[in-house]
Amino acid sequence: MDVFSGYNLDYFPENLLIDILSFLGVRELVRAGRVCKRWRRLVKDQRLWRVVDLTAWKGVTSRILWVLLRQYLGCGLRCLRMRGLLLSARGGTFLSESWLKALSTKCPRLRRLCLLHADLRSLPSCQILPPSLQVLELRGCELARGFFEQTLPTTAPNSDSEAATSRDRAGKAPALSGITIESLILNNVPSFTDQHLQSLTSWQKLSHLELRDTFRITANGLRNCAAKDGVSGLEGLFRLKSLELGITGRQGYHLQMASLGLGSGWLGLEQLSLGGKEVGPGLLCASRLKDLKHLCLWSCSLCNLQICKSCRMLRGLRRLEFLDVVFQPRQCPSEEGNAEEEQDGEEAASDDSGTNENRKMEVVDPIPSLRRTLGTMLPSCTLVFTNCSVQSSAE
Repeated sequence: MDVFSGYNLDYFPENLLIDILSFLGVRELVRAGRVCKRWRRLVKDQRLWRVVDLTAWKGVTSRILWVLLRQYLGCGLRCLRMRGLLLSARGGTFLSESWLKALSTKCPRLRRLCLLHADLRSLPSCQILPPSLQVLELRGCELARGFFEQTLPTTAPNSDSEAATSRDRAGKAPALSGITIESLILNNVPSFTDQHLQSLTSWQKLSHLELRDTFRITANGLRNCAAKDGVSGLEGLFRLKSLELGITGRQGYHLQMASLGLGSGWLGLEQLSLGGKEVGPGLLCASRLKDLKHLCLWSCSLCNLQICKSCRMLRGLRRLEFLDVVFQPRQCPSEEGNAEEEQDGEEAASDDSGTNENRKMEVVDPIPSLRRTLGTMLPSCTLVFTNCSVQSSAE
């Protein structure tokens, strides 16, 4: 033991020390950098700053953000998560245009930005966000009316010769810089309206959109943004491949079901996820989605008849998922059962009336029968049941 008593962390290789430091949070990393010069150099290694989560650090101010950006964040940053001051007793905003511009310059490889409870009404547009972003996630945020609108740069009349020169040098016309976000995730953003949704139609690369608890989105708003054939070609969100709709909050509150807007057809939509109060109306319109390949139903209550009627026309469906779904039980054997069930029914008819009445009141698990029915109806579709249950019958 005396041999190892003289050893400390200074004898460990730097790669091993960086692996140990990777288990620390941002606040603990900053404190570890004050131990000595070597640790300060190790803490600034960009391998420790690829995924930065500031949501657990309470009391983050604009001054702290500037210190982190100037001393620690750099080209290694890939994902950034921050919590705003919307629900804080102090209130106010801490995201400024100057900080976001500095973030774009200092972190050119930032791909994902997640904002929680942030007040974004002071920002004129999302175009001031880093242009390298591919995923933007907003949870419980407040938005300005024109936050998602983009303005493409226009060429001045006196710069025609310069544009022609640059076109000749590059061999092709320079592309206009627009919003390059591919995935937009909105969760509990009450200020998101149909006007914001209409602004998304100008995004050139948006292929995935999640709208959870966005109460101001209406069926007419979805119909107006649906991908359809127009006079000059495809219009609306025709680049969208994946869409998620769901309302799980405000139990008992009457809301217009936005998923009714799916009845417009939505050309090119391949993945659809429905949850909460949007499942029932969404399933009624799902039969019109001819390009649909993946359907996910979550956090809802369904019956076999409702599912089979909606999925009957989806011949191109390849994957059907049920996540946290409560299935309504069947009180009697189904008419769509196999030959053995029919034979059991004939034998039951020959019994006395009391036995027959007891058989009708027997609760049948709907999941096995649903597997058989969908397996026959959609032989090329994969069924996935995750954390599903059967509703207990009320006595």
